[in-house]
Amino acid sequence: MLRKLRIHIAILTMCFTFSVIAQSYQLPAGEKFHKVKFELINNLMIIPVEVNGTELSFVLDSGVGTPILFNLADQDSIQLNSVTEITINGLGEGDPINALKSTGNFVKLGSIKNVSQDIYVVMDAGINFSPDLGVPVHGIIGYELFRDFVVDINYTNKAIKFYDPDTYKHRISKKSRVLDMSVIRKKAYLNASVLVKGTEEVPVRLLMDTGSSDAVWLFEDDRLQVPQKYYEDFLGKGLSGDIYGKRTKIDHLKISDFILKDAKAAFPDMETFNTIMDFGGRNGTLGGEVLKRFNLVFDYGNRKVVLKKNSNFNKMFKYNISGINLQHAGIRYVSERIADHNGIVWSEHKTYGDIQMVLQGATRLSVVPEIIVSGIRQGSPAHSAGLQEGDVILAVNGKSIHRYKMQEVMSMLNDNKDKKVKVLVERYNNDLLFSFVLKPLFE
Repeated sequence: MLRKLRIHIAILTMCFTFSVIAQSYQLPAGEKFHKVKFELINNLMIIPVEVNGTELSFVLDSGVGTPILFNLADQDSIQLNSVTEITINGLGEGDPINALKSTGNFVKLGSIKNVSQDIYVVMDAGINFSPDLGVPVHGIIGYELFRDFVVDINYTNKAIKFYDPDTYKHRISKKSRVLDMSVIRKKAYLNASVLVKGTEEVPVRLLMDTGSSDAVWLFEDDRLQVPQKYYEDFLGKGLSGDIYGKRTKIDHLKISDFILKDAKAAFPDMETFNTIMDFGGRNGTLGGEVLKRFNLVFDYGNRKVVLKKNSNFNKMFKYNISGINLQHAGIRYVSERIADHNGIVWSEHKTYGDIQMVLQGATRLSVVPEIIVSGIRQGSPAHSAGLQEGDVILAVNGKSIHRYKMQEVMSMLNDNKDKKVKVLVERYNNDLLFSFVLKPLFE
């Protein structure tokens, strides 16, 4: 079946009707809050969102203003109303991108509804975060939800509660901290401080960005200098392309009286931000790898954020020690022997008692995602061992990777410094085995 995007253009409706409808999210009458479960993938919250009747998956991104749709390849059709062409500036090395602006869309998140939501639609098929996350992601959504509700994020239980701000009452415990935040151009900022090189703490203003999977980004200036020990790294993808910078570790990050020691940090190349005219006076960004260490309540209306540390708080920060970046790249067929060495297949179904079936050479053919090496850091253990971009990962330390999620495979490749890692790959129809030792990065 040919994939298609169905677009309705309603000029009269756009001119007369939507000019008087407020663009806001609302709970049903009498409902004080709505709870939504999320998947936590690579420190990002993936939530279910319905757009004009089509069920999609979005990243909850406090750093984005208007919702943005991309990666619609797995949808036969989606209705979009009142479409015009626009240009969007985003992070990354590339130029601003062409997009569509659609108005008057019906967006639904459980019982939460918005009958007149603006949406930007990016038509460039190359802008697709799904392969890097290993799950389908169709877009990003943020500011309007944070604006219209008090948003209670429980990273431990992987649940978000959207409260009616008119009836919400803060429940503050002794372990919680209520902090002031500012909201400028639809983005929320928090004051913190960092100790970079053992000299003195530097006060910083950080963008709180649930759409960033990293820990903390810092903008280099006279006060914030890159530590001597760092390595050049791929930091992620923005709408305008890849983002690179210097990966390092700082002595600590302090938010109120919460102190995160040996915090993971990065100093992004500032060319990435050429299209941004106003930084809001910030010195960097606070991302999901830090935010997930707290349960948070965002109250945009009162310019407050409540933080309470959770069970993630003292976990070690994770680095890409191996130097391998992974990506989903289609599917592959895997055949598995399902009989034991005697040719016996044990039935898992016991409706008629335990049954043994003798099937000579019995195998099972499965369709599984193909995971490839999408990038290799120069000078990393994997690079020195001979791994290359485009290699198809088959097994890590003897374990067939088709049984694991992509983020689990990343953990297998990077857990435990000084550990020897063996990677079986397919390259040009040949199976090759490589091994390397995970070396400490900053010692």
